[in-house]
Amino acid sequence: MTLDVDDLLGKAAAKTGLTEFGDDWFREPLEVLVASLNTEADLSAFGLELTRRRLIALLENRLRLRALQREHPEMLDLDVRVAAEICGLPRTGSTLLHRLLASSPQVTSTLSWEVAYPIPFPGEGQDAAERKRRAQERMRMLSGLPADFGDIHTVVWDGPEEDVILLDRTFVSMSFDTFYWVPGYGDWLRAADQSKAYNELRQWLQVLQWQDPSRANRPWVLKSPHHLTAADTVLDTFGDCKIVMTHRSPVNAVPSFASMVRAMSSQYSESIDPVQIGQYWSRRFAATLRGFGAARAARPERFVDVQFADTVSSPIAVARRVLGELGLHPDAADDAAFEAYLERNRAERHGSHSYAPQDFGLSEEQLTRDFAFYTEAYL
Repeated sequence: MTLDVDDLLGKAAAKTGLTEFGDDWFREPLEVLVASLNTEADLSAFGLELTRRRLIALLENRLRLRALQREHPEMLDLDVRVAAEICGLPRTGSTLLHRLLASSPQVTSTLSWEVAYPIPFPGEGQDAAERKRRAQERMRMLSGLPADFGDIHTVVWDGPEEDVILLDRTFVSMSFDTFYWVPGYGDWLRAADQSKAYNELRQWLQVLQWQDPSRANRPWVLKSPHHLTAADTVLDTFGDCKIVMTHRSPVNAVPSFASMVRAMSSQYSESIDPVQIGQYWSRRFAATLRGFGAARAARPERFVDVQFADTVSSPIAVARRVLGELGLHPDAADDAAFEAYLERNRAERHGSHSYAPQDFGLSEEQLTRDFAFYTEAYL
């Protein structure tokens, strides 16, 4: 059994009773992804079924998005202001910084339940009760993942979460080669023009603003390492946006992320090779950071730097500084929100995350050498 694009499209249409996917540009990334899943991912029977359901659900969301836009064309006129996209190598403190900044009453952010279920179900009220119920079930499922996934990345169903999950519906997303061994898709992604995907990200943010008008006067603070692959596109799509880049030694960040990838991908395949994973992501991140440097050099005024050590040791001071660099003015209400979040964060954390470069075919010497261009510039 393999995945088939036409079959996936047909099943999504049958389940929704809808047929209008909009511009079919998304077929290319979907076809590249499906080809990699069929030939590289070595999916287990269970993993194949999970993946089939996931891809159909994403296609259903595309159909429902177009239907909602036809029914409420006014949402397409909503102004989306993105103050910041937080990015950097994974495992560099970006999650802590994102959730801390998102607690500020001056900004808004994508929440876990709504990136998973961004469109109201038929008959659902404004309380989004059904979507929130499903999100809580999803969180319980994630808590059962192997390799202490909850110790690596804490999931809170009603807390801030990465906007890349909205990009999943474009099939242009780092999510896929994080969850699956699909290096062919990853190579395609690094070379792809992502402008149409980011235009759709703007549309998804319009959908969320339309459902919650209180967001109209609060800019978005978003986060995902995916944005490292498309810095110019981010800045072109969101004219007021700054990229907040979190920095940590790749000697720590790369094997930590490889450990997370191993934990996530093991639910889809029984033949996960940690050495393959480590070497793939080491090469990929080095290439990504080299390309990212050119985008940064062209528009240095639109970048804000944050060191991992500072985020850990002085999180509120860092949050106040970043808000200021975004043109916002932190006040007592922000400080109270930051303190309240840090208290929650201490309660949400489950344990420590253990890993070593050698577990993934890496060494401190090799990582130091391969990322010297980055550490010399930013650390």
